[in-house]
Amino acid sequence: MFDRLYEKDVAITGIGQSEVGRPSQLSAMRLTADACLEAIADAGLTRDEIDGVACWPGDNNNGDSFSPVGPNALKNALGLNVNWFGGGYEGPGPLAGIINGVMAIASGMCRNVLVFRTITESSTRQHNKQASALTNKTQGRDSSFAWQWYTPFNVLSAANLMAMYAQRHFHDYGTTSEQLAQIALTCRRNAELNPKAVYRTPMSMDDYMQSRMISTPLRMFDCDVHCDASTAIILSRRDVAKDGRNPPIRIEAMGAALNQPWSWDQISLTQGAAFDVGRMMWARTDLKPKDVGSAQLYDGFSILTMIWLEALGLCPVGESGRFVDGGQRIALDGELPLNTNGGQLSGGRTHGLGYVHEACLQLWGRADKRQIADHQVAVTAAGGGPLGGSLLLVRD
Repeated sequence: MFDRLYEKDVAITGIGQSEVGRPSQLSAMRLTADACLEAIADAGLTRDEIDGVACWPGDNNNGDSFSPVGPNALKNALGLNVNWFGGGYEGPGPLAGIINGVMAIASGMCRNVLVFRTITESSTRQHNKQASALTNKTQGRDSSFAWQWYTPFNVLSAANLMAMYAQRHFHDYGTTSEQLAQIALTCRRNAELNPKAVYRTPMSMDDYMQSRMISTPLRMFDCDVHCDASTAIILSRRDVAKDGRNPPIRIEAMGAALNQPWSWDQISLTQGAAFDVGRMMWARTDLKPKDVGSAQLYDGFSILTMIWLEALGLCPVGESGRFVDGGQRIALDGELPLNTNGGQLSGGRTHGLGYVHEACLQLWGRADKRQIADHQVAVTAAGGGPLGGSLLLVRD
């Protein structure tokens, strides 16, 4: 099916993350520099050895809280001399920076690529309460294509769209609010062990059920929590990576397919792009879902995590509600530990790269109190609707 699987020639060698603030007093560039310099040092590299930079989105996407720093600004701030750099909205969503960086290395353009993602939605919302509305987040991006047609129907935020996904899942598969709650409850229990997490106070089922309904059936705790943060990942060619400070984490397989229309509502509401992504990823490896030891899956809204569980074959289609029921299977000591840093529902909306950062901490045994049993394979996935990407990571 594929002549050669070039991602296997690439490994993650270092990670970094700034403080996670709600809000942070640091500038977007300071958060970005903190994360990137930490990642470079973690990989045992110097700035002179970084010859590629990637992120998603980029400088020209919004220039606001959703993407305050892009590759142009970063390479100037850090004095990087690179062979390739890239960013931009088009692509498979929040993991696009990593996927593009992998391709830059596989093509021979780079040896070490710095991938980062910065977001400052919490501080921006202090003076602009509408900062996260669809009309603001997408101005200059694709508002003329799609989002303008939603507002006449009172779809003013992503929560309204995701509520349709959840309601359809409830209707088709018999999923219940009590089952959906297990995503939020699991994330909160894990966040209690993460010193960087935004929400660390215990949460009960009663707390969840009594929280404000945002857009039926999604409650407040089904929605991720805005924050200010930056996360950075170092990708290296595998022959370079073997001499690094950390055991290489190989990019075993990537998923980035989208075989449906690019639309948030004219697609399967119970599948989105996620199922296309999952099929592509598993077609690029001999590993199987049963080999996965931990899963860091997008929880911008809790229903998306359940869709990813099904899309990646981690449970049968339509069975994610029953799979997470009670929370035991997805707990830190369960058969498939999920979002072990608290995800975006309690840890903070680091928007994609936070999942990769946590997967690496777990694979390297550096997750401290939330460390799960030793394992060699992790899966990460990010995106919703027509956006989606996934990575299968293996510790060499």
